[in-house]
Parts: sequence; C-alpha cells; structure tokens
Amino acid sequence: MALITLTTDFGARDHFTGAMKGVILSIAPRVTIVDITHEVAAFEVTEGAFTVAEASRSFPKKTIHVVVVDPGVGSARRPILVEAGGHLFLGPDNGVLSMIYGRQQARIRAIANDKYFLQPVSPTFHGRDIFAPVAAHLARGLKPKQVGPVIEDYLRVTLEKPTRTGKRSWAGTVLKVDRFGNLITNFHVDEFPTVRERPIVMIPGVRTVEKMAVTYAEAQPGEPVVIIGSSGFLEVCVNQDSAAKVMGCVAGSPVELSIY
Repeated sequence: MALITLTTDFGARDHFTGAMKGVILSIAPRVTIVDITHEVAAFEVTEGAFTVAEASRSFPKKTIHVVVVDPGVGSARRPILVEAGGHLFLGPDNGVLSMIYGRQQARIRAIANDKYFLQPVSPTFHGRDIFAPVAAHLARGLKPKQVGPVIEDYLRVTLEKPTRTGKRSWAGTVLKVDRFGNLITNFHVDEFPTVRERPIVMIPGVRTVEKMAVTYAEAQPGEPVVIIGSSGFLEVCVNQDSAAKVMGCVAGSPVELSIY
C-alpha cells in the first residue's frame, strides 16, 4: 500500500488541495494520502523546506512526499524528483527540497516525461497537473528513471549552515515560525553543543535574548528565552506570547548568536 504525503502553502479554504488529492486517487485509488500541512506561510520556501525535512523523518521508507511551495510556478524553474534516504520527494527546483539533499546522499532528477502529466498543464497549478499525477504513477510502480534524467545543476541553497562572523559569533536565519510564534533557527545543538553550559547571546531582529531554558514553562510569562527544540534547533520563544511578534521576525529573518 503506497503512501503519499502533501505539504503546501495552499491553506484550507480553496479547492487546490482537494484537486490534487482527486488527481492522485483517480490514478492510484488504493494509495494512502497524509497531509503534513497546508499552512506553510504563503511563498515561504524556507519554511516549506524545514517542514518537510523534519516531518519526513517520521515516515516509513518508500514514502512519496509532494511539496508545493512554489512562488515561481510557470517560470523556467524545473519540477524535480529527489531520491534520498529511501524516500521520494517531488517539488519545484527552488530550494524547497534543499534540506533533503543537503543532509544526505541524494539523486536529483528533472521531472521531464510529460506522458505522466495531467493535460493540458496549467501554468499556474503544477501541483495538480505535474506533481500529483507523477506521484500517483510512482505509487503505482513507475520507476524514477522513467520520470526524467539525473541532473547536477539543481539549485543549491544552504539553509542549515550558519556563517561564522567572529571568534565567538555566527550569523544564521529563522527557518520557521510555528503557530505559537516560536522562532526556529538554523543553529543546531549538534553544531553548537556548548550552548548548554556557556553564556550565550542571541539576537533575532532587534531584541537580545541571553537566557537558556529547557522548557517553555521555565520562563516567566512574557519573558523571551532560547530553548533546544524537539528537532534539535535552537528556538527563541516567549512564554505565553509570540516571539515572532515580540521580536518582529518572520521566516528568513537574520539571527545572530554569540557563545562566551
């Protein structure tokens, strides 16, 4: 029984997600479809990349993941298929799959065989006309090599690697703002293990945060702290408030970290 996941910025009020599911089920009626989320912030490729990279770890091998956060739909950007870690990932070549092929050995193919597209292909809805039907055919046994050729000139976006700016300082970014307003940064504890015992200063936006906590509840209401989140990335949070609102940050905002 094949398994297909969907991650998009389509939201829930429009027909887009339903149309994609209809196409998938018309081709592969026995497939199981799992919605990871359709609430990725509109056009936020970085947030989409983080979301599918983290969620896909919890799925069994051979799962097919469709990711549509695609502000460049209809442009010269290509649809791609990524084979990595025993999974298949389909999405636009705009960096939304960069945390997949950036973490592990991967084979990237251009999705070029229009035999498996829904015709005619809309220039504004590749989720329905390219990614959904190709995923469904893969679920029915289509081989990745039948989708298109291996490519080397795919977009390489480094989202997880902060840049050193000094002896004790680094520049990073906000990967995602979750629904509670927590700022999930690209500083991973495996790369910065000393944050557990050394003084730190993190500056998201224009505010400075110097306190580390193990849980959200360790902070006083309204107090900003840094925690190590469930994915291992450092998060800036404000107890019972939105750090995004307090700090004035969104996905993609710069973050500075100093460890003393």
